[in-house]
Amino acid sequence: ILPELGAWLEIILDTKRGTLRANLDRKGKVVATTLLKALGFDEERICRYYAFDVSPVTIERLEPYVGYLLGMDVEKDGEGFLAVGDTLQKEHLAELSKLGLERIRLVDRYIQRALETDETTTQEEALRAVYRRLRPSDRSSPAQMGEYVENLYFHPASYHLSAVGRFKVNRKLGLQLKQPVLYLADIVRTIKVLLAVPDNPVLLDEKDHLANKRVRLPGELAENALRTGLARMARIARDKLSKYALDEKDTIRRLISTRTVQGAINQLFYTGRFSQFLEQTNPLTELTHKRRLNALGGGLTKRRAKIEVRDVHPSHYARICPIETPEGQNIGLITSLACYASVNEYGFLVAPYRRVVKGKVTDEIVYLMADDEERYKIAPATVPVGPDGRLLGERIEVRTGREEVRLVDPEEVDFIGVSPRALVGISAALIPFLEHDDSNRALMGANMQRQAVPLLRPEAPLVGTGLERQAAMDSGMLLVADEEGIVSEVDAEHIAIKKGRKKRVYPLVNFERSNQDTILHQRPVVSEGESVKEGDLLADGPSSDMGELALGRNLLVAVMPFEGYNYEDAIVISDRLVRENLLDSIHIEEFEVKAEETKLGPEEITADIPNISKEDLKNLDEHGIVREGTVVRTGDILVGKITPRGESEPTPEEKIFRSIFGERARNVKNTSLRMKPVAGTAKVIKVKRFSRENGDELDAGVNELVKVFVAQRKTVSIGDKLAGRHGNKGVISTIRPVAEMPFLPDGTPVDVVLNPMGVPSRMNLGQIFEANLGWLAKLRGEYVASPIFDGAQEDEILDELHDERVKAGIDQGDDRDGKVVLRDGRTGEPFARPITVGYMYVLKLEHIADEKIHARSTGPYALITQQPLGGKAQFGGQRLGEMEVWALEAYGAAALLQEMLTVKSDDTRGRIQLYKAILKGEEFPKPGLPESFKVLLRELRSLSLCPRVYD
Repeated sequence: ILPELGAWLEIILDTKRGTLRANLDRKGKVVATTLLKALGFDEERICRYYAFDVSPVTIERLEPYVGYLLGMDVEKDGEGFLAVGDTLQKEHLAELSKLGLERIRLVDRYIQRALETDETTTQEEALRAVYRRLRPSDRSSPAQMGEYVENLYFHPASYHLSAVGRFKVNRKLGLQLKQPVLYLADIVRTIKVLLAVPDNPVLLDEKDHLANKRVRLPGELAENALRTGLARMARIARDKLSKYALDEKDTIRRLISTRTVQGAINQLFYTGRFSQFLEQTNPLTELTHKRRLNALGGGLTKRRAKIEVRDVHPSHYARICPIETPEGQNIGLITSLACYASVNEYGFLVAPYRRVVKGKVTDEIVYLMADDEERYKIAPATVPVGPDGRLLGERIEVRTGREEVRLVDPEEVDFIGVSPRALVGISAALIPFLEHDDSNRALMGANMQRQAVPLLRPEAPLVGTGLERQAAMDSGMLLVADEEGIVSEVDAEHIAIKKGRKKRVYPLVNFERSNQDTILHQRPVVSEGESVKEGDLLADGPSSDMGELALGRNLLVAVMPFEGYNYEDAIVISDRLVRENLLDSIHIEEFEVKAEETKLGPEEITADIPNISKEDLKNLDEHGIVREGTVVRTGDILVGKITPRGESEPTPEEKIFRSIFGERARNVKNTSLRMKPVAGTAKVIKVKRFSRENGDELDAGVNELVKVFVAQRKTVSIGDKLAGRHGNKGVISTIRPVAEMPFLPDGTPVDVVLNPMGVPSRMNLGQIFEANLGWLAKLRGEYVASPIFDGAQEDEILDELHDERVKAGIDQGDDRDGKVVLRDGRTGEPFARPITVGYMYVLKLEHIADEKIHARSTGPYALITQQPLGGKAQFGGQRLGEMEVWALEAYGAAALLQEMLTVKSDDTRGRIQLYKAILKGEEFPKPGLPESFKVLLRELRSLSLCPRVYD
C-alpha cells in the first residue's frame, strides 16, 4: 500500500519459502502476525479470522489437513474437546467425524507458519519488534511506541492515501471506508486477499490492465507543481525566520519569496516533458493532439518499455484507440483516446454502454471502468435491435470476464455497445471501410490524415464515415452561432447577428499563421438576411466544407501500371490538378528581427543601409521595413538593420569623410533580414512592429521587434507526397497532360494513376471499396456515409454501381466487378484488361518537395573541425559517412575519395587554392592536410603525448 504522503506498507507472501512478512516503510521486515499483534490482535483472534472451511467432516476429507491449527472451538458432549489454535492430530479425526459437524475451520497454512516463526506473544513484545525495525537505536516506553506506530499509518497529519488510493483499496478489499488514512481493516483484509492468491491466481493484478492505470490530467500536474513550489517557499521562509532576528520594519515581502512557486509553474509549462507546442496543421491534427495519451513518465522510458506495455490490451476496448499511435520508438507508448471514452473523477478511463433490461435496450448510458466490464455480459453495438428496442436473435454473442466470448439468451445481456466506432479514436473513425484494412496500414492512414495541409479549395469526401461534421465542429476552427437571430452583416472580417434590438458581432480569423506555418482562415457560409439557430454554422475554417471536415479532394483514380512511372508507390497525376489549383495550399511564415543593445551601441532598424543599391531598397518604407502586399523573392530584404562595428583608429581618408558627411560614415555592418530560399514568389501579408518607446513589453536588451508574415501559394509539383485514407501513400513522379491520361468510355480522363502492386501485399482493400462507392456517389450526385464496422457491403455497392454506370453509358457489359475498360490517352487504344476506377479521397501531406530541395556550392563551416555544416537550415552539405567511404574504397575510387576527405571538406588551405584554380582555369593543386587530422594531433597533445608528423 503506497500512499501519496507517509510510510509505505508492503505485505509479502513468499510461496516458495512459505513466509508471510510485512515490510515497514522499506526499513525492515517483520512476520505479518507480529504486526497484527502490535495492532491489538491476539493469537486466538488471528486463528479465528484467517481460517477456512473444510466440509464434509470425514476422515478421508480431513486426512490431508493433519498438522493444521484449528480456527474454531470444538465441543464434545457439551464440554470442550479442541480449542482455537490446537493442532489437528491423526487421532482426532475419528472423533471429529462422529460429532456430526457440518464443517470445520482450519487456520491458513501461511498464517500457521507465521505464528510458528513469530517469537512474540504479547502486544508489547510485538510493538517492540516493530519499533526496533523502524527506529533501531531508539529506546522508548510501550506507550510512546504505540503512539509512533499509530501516527505512522493511521494519523491524517502524517499519512494521506489520496482519494484515488482509498477508492482502489476499497475496491480491491471490498470495503466502504471513507477517510484517506489506513484503517486496521485495510491491513487485515489485505492479508486475507493475499492468502487467497496461491489457490486463485486470477486475483493477481495485471500491470497493463486499464483498471490499474490512471490518466493524470493537466490540472493534477499543475497542482503537483504548485505544491512543490509552495513547499519550497515555506521551507525558505522558515529558514529565514530561524536565521535572522526580524524586527518590525521587515516586511512579509522580504520574508516570503514567490520565485520558487513561479519557477515550479514555469518549469511545468515551459520546459516540462508534457508541455508541447500545439500541432495545428489542420483541424483534425489539433483535435487529436488535445486527446493524446502518454505512457512515458513515472519511470517509464522509450528504451525500457517492453512489448507488454506497448501492446494493445483487451481493456483498451472503447477507451484507447488500438490503431492511432506513432511509428517508431514511441509505438504503443503515445496513444489516443477512443471516440466516446471519458476520464472519471479518479483519472480512470471509462467507456459508455447502453443498459439492457430483460432483452430490451434502454436509453440509459452507463460509464464503466475496465474492471467493472468484466462482471457483466456485454453485446457488441452491431447486434440487430428491433423497432421496440428488443435484441433480435435467439442467441446473442457477448463478452464476459477477462477475455471470454460466448453465446447467451437475450435476457442474460446486461449492456450493449453504444456504437461500432467506440472501439477506435477519431482519426481512425474517419477512415471508411476501416474493417477491410490491415491494422498497420490503418495506423498510417490515421496518422497521415493529421499531416494533410489545408487546401485552397477544400472539398468534403464523397465517401465519409458520418463523423466528419462532428470532428470539424469539435476542432474549434469553425464559427458557430451561440444564439438564434437574423444575419445583419457579413464580410471577410466579421458576421453580425441581430436578435430583437440586440446585435452580436462574431469576428472572423483572417489569413493567420498556424504553428505549423499552414493557414488559419474562416470563410462565411451565411448571407445577409438569413435566419440562424443556436449551433448553426456561420463560417467554414481551414480544411472544412460546409461544416464537414475536408482534408483533401475527390479525384478520379485508376489502379493500373503506367510505363513504370508508378513503380514503388510513385503516383502519376494529370496536369488538370495543377491548372485548376485542386491541390494548391497557402503557407504563411513568420520572420522576426530584434534590434538589441550591444557593447558597441544599439542596433538600428533603418532603410539607410551602407553599400546597398536602391533597387534592393525599393520595397522598404522609410523605417526600413518591407511594405504589406509586396511580392518578394529569395534574398530580398524584408527588414533593414545595421549593427555597430568595433571602432578602430580612423585613417586620414575616413577623417575627411566624417568631416564632410558627419556621423553617416560611421562603422556599421549590414545585418538585414533577407527572404529565405523559396520556389517562385511570396507575398508579404502582414507586418507587426513593437518598440520600447511605444510602451511594448520586450525581452531584456531588446529595443525594437519587427515581425513580417509572408504567404506563399504552393502548387502541387513532382516530389510532393500524396496519400489516401488507408495508408496508401506515394510521391508524385510525373505530371502528365490531360490528353495523355487514360480515359473512360465516355471520354472522361482520370486524375490519378496508382500502382496495383500497392494493394495486395499491404492488405488495405478499403481503398478499392472507397473508389467503387465514391464513383457510385459521384454518379448519383450525393455524399455517402459508410460507418466503420457497420458500412456498405461489397455486393450492394457493385450492383448499384453497375446500374448507375449503365444509365450513364459508361458500362456496356454485364460484369459487376467494378472494373471498366480504359483507353490510352496517347493512342486511343483500349488497355488489355478492365481496370478498377473510382473516386478516391486524396490528401496532400506536409512533406512538400519545394521545402526539402537543397543544393550547396560553398557555405558555412564548423569552427573546430572546419567541415561543412549539415542540414538545409544551415545551408549545409551532404554527409559522406563511414559506409560511403567503404563504398568508394570498394570501387577503388582513390582520387575521388581523397578529394571528398580533403578539399571538399576540411583542408582549409587546399579548398581556397582549388577555388582560385577553378576560377582562373589553372591546374588543381594537390590536397593538403585535413583539419580533422590536426584536431586529432591536438587531442593527443592534450593527453601529454607528443606526436610528430613525417611527410
